[in-house]
Amino acid sequence: MILFPAIDLKDGQCVRLKLGDMEQATVYNPDPGAQAKAFEDQGFAWLHVVDLNGAFAGETVNGAAVDAILKATKNPVQLGGGIRTLDHIENWLSRGLARVILGTVAVRDPALVIEACRKFPGKVAVGIDAKGGKVAVEGWAEASELGVIELARKFEGAGVSAIIYTDIDRDGILTGINWASTLELADAVSIPVIASGGLASMDDIRRMLEPDSAKLEGAISGRALYDGRIDPAEALALIGSTKGKAA
Repeated sequence: MILFPAIDLKDGQCVRLKLGDMEQATVYNPDPGAQAKAFEDQGFAWLHVVDLNGAFAGETVNGAAVDAILKATKNPVQLGGGIRTLDHIENWLSRGLARVILGTVAVRDPALVIEACRKFPGKVAVGIDAKGGKVAVEGWAEASELGVIELARKFEGAGVSAIIYTDIDRDGILTGINWASTLELADAVSIPVIASGGLASMDDIRRMLEPDSAKLEGAISGRALYDGRIDPAEALALIGSTKGKAA
């Protein structure tokens, strides 16, 4: 079980949004590289990064900040936001990313995701962001008619390394992860699932360790870490070994 600390990038700074609203951004650190190193020093084994501007723009916007993160930490980094083409994927992997997260393009062009998995085995994850049970795209600005499980099943057997599932209705407001929907998804597919959106307290960390959550690869934490609601040392001690390799 892996606890992924999150760095969300807006205008080159580490921020957290409330309910995915770019107008409701709290800046937590103006130096993303320093934040990445701080998470490594706290004992985390992975890092989850999102280019928020890129998610809306459909191309990388915070590239310099991501490069600074990659330079600052030895931990593997997964990145989502604005990665829409095979060239984008190849470029980022060549710059040192452990894996890319494909979101909007997974809805718009599932065949590209399958091709990316073939070309870059073990390096491609799919981000599924849901609002009201339906998949959202374009930085959460648009809703689709696709159901979460319907989309996830398109990638069974393709070699997707993980699905990052975010409940937008809970993201950034510290109400707790939507465990029912997350575990329903994990039960429906063989691809490892990472929980995201709303992780609020040590109670959520403990919930991660319940037997029915064993099928999950882990969970992502953002605001709760920045606000001190989750103590890194306590959380990582509870989880146990943090240096395991993600699938």
